[in-house]
Amino acid sequence: QVQLVESGGGLVQAGGSLRLSCAASGSIPSVNAMGWHRQVPGKQRELVAVITSWSWTNYADSVKGRFTISRDNAKNTVYLQMNSLKPEDTAVYYCKAHSSVLGDVWGQGTQVTVSS
Repeated sequence: QVQLVESGGGLVQAGGSLRLSCAASGSIPSVNAMGWHRQVPGKQRELVAVITSWSWTNYADSVKGRFTISRDNAKNTVYLQMNSLKPEDTAVYYCKAHSSVLGDVWGQGTQVTVSS
């Protein structure tokens, strides 16, 4: 079974940076988009950023200008560079791949905590 594995989360002070990575444990066929979502307890999971196989990107308004998503299509790997972090960015961050064959494939999540 194909899995997505996130890494790079942790604890950082406000204003700091983190880089999240997400790699597939196996081959995911026909991936046309990969992205990052986040969730805090008691709230719905929200989209943070998405990138398509043709490199179109979209960001949540709350992270525009601070976060950058990128991907390596050959490796089915996606990255999220997070700069100027704020306490409100604290959440569990999930990676997702959308495959036209398998549908949505999610990772297990990585905790990001930003202290004030």
